[in-house]
Amino acid sequence: MAKVLYFDCFSGASGDMVLGALLDAGLPLDELRAALGSLALDGVTIDAEQVDRSGIGATKFRVHDRGGDPGHDHHHDHHRDHHRHDHGHHRRRGHRKLSEICAMVNRSALSDAAKERAGRLFRRLAETEAAIHRKPVEEITLHEVGAVDSIIDVAGAVFGLEWVGADRIVASPLNVGSGTVTCEHGVLPAPAPATTRLVAGAPIYSTGVEAELLTPTGALLVTDYASEYGPMPALRVRQVGYGAGDRELSGAPNVLRVVVGDDGAAGAFERVVVIECEIDDMNPQIFGLLMDRLHAEGALDVFYAPIQMKKNRPGTLVSVVAPPDRREALAGRLFRETTTIGVRFTEMNRERLEREQVQVETPLGPVRFKVARRGGDVVNVAPEFDDCVRIAERRDVSVKTVQAMATKAYLER
Repeated sequence: MAKVLYFDCFSGASGDMVLGALLDAGLPLDELRAALGSLALDGVTIDAEQVDRSGIGATKFRVHDRGGDPGHDHHHDHHRDHHRHDHGHHRRRGHRKLSEICAMVNRSALSDAAKERAGRLFRRLAETEAAIHRKPVEEITLHEVGAVDSIIDVAGAVFGLEWVGADRIVASPLNVGSGTVTCEHGVLPAPAPATTRLVAGAPIYSTGVEAELLTPTGALLVTDYASEYGPMPALRVRQVGYGAGDRELSGAPNVLRVVVGDDGAAGAFERVVVIECEIDDMNPQIFGLLMDRLHAEGALDVFYAPIQMKKNRPGTLVSVVAPPDRREALAGRLFRETTTIGVRFTEMNRERLEREQVQVETPLGPVRFKVARRGGDVVNVAPEFDDCVRIAERRDVSVKTVQAMATKAYLER
């Protein structure tokens, strides 16, 4: 059974909120300290504390950097990421180039897979900022990539998510907030430019809260790890963790929730894609051939339903259920074989009962049965229709008589 991690981003996400949620869900702080200590960031320490956010107990992850200004701690502010950039030759402490960060990661004690993942994440973040400023990545030296808190957030999250070992990561749509973000380039609308680029292709929304709910680091981590977005899937919950943002929000807890569990509340779950289109201008003789060709192309199921379309025309709804990796081939088959000019598709979970075939001796001859179980209990039994038809023709009796006798024989065996 697959392990699933769900990012519930109802109040956005930031790097420190991700780490806080993972710690709250059971990630050992000492193991995180050991992993991050190997980055050799002098004067940097981390800690975590329990806080309250609108009545929700959560873990607040903090980074303390005493290697810069003496006696000063740099705390990550979830709702005011300052996106400071410095393209000159004289850089403040914390402004590092991508090559420096990758060298630090490669010298660390992270696993090879974690090093590769972290390096890819930092490059994606640097490329995003480079695109915003219309400069080559090699010329970009910026706070969001180079600051200590961002290095800790990204490397720590990679370590923590590897520790969880989820087979699949799902995220809710991302609440990005609203209002403005203050940075060295002035006052910009939320979400910030880097965040907006990083969430391309992901579902986002705003509830009108005037705060930067989704930071660039949060957007980077969630969008890189999540393979799909939507409501929480069916899970047997193992752990729940809440990671706190820095401040209270009006009307909503400022937390990121992480839920870890086993895929599927019961039974065997699998991902499928449902492809659909409506047709009202095709020779009906083609539908039979179409079904055969879609099955040959890898469809698990194909069915048609009569519908009433625009201009009050009767039509046919074509629905195809298939493994997700067959979507492109099946969509191509629909375009080639039918008159449709568009298809839509949705990925979803499918639960299948455990099935086996058994042969039963009946007074009329042997009949195969399909037996379906859920959790070991038999919930459905049916004789093979083709076997019943064959016996009915040979014995010159009705099919329903054969079915009744076969079912009786199965129950009495």
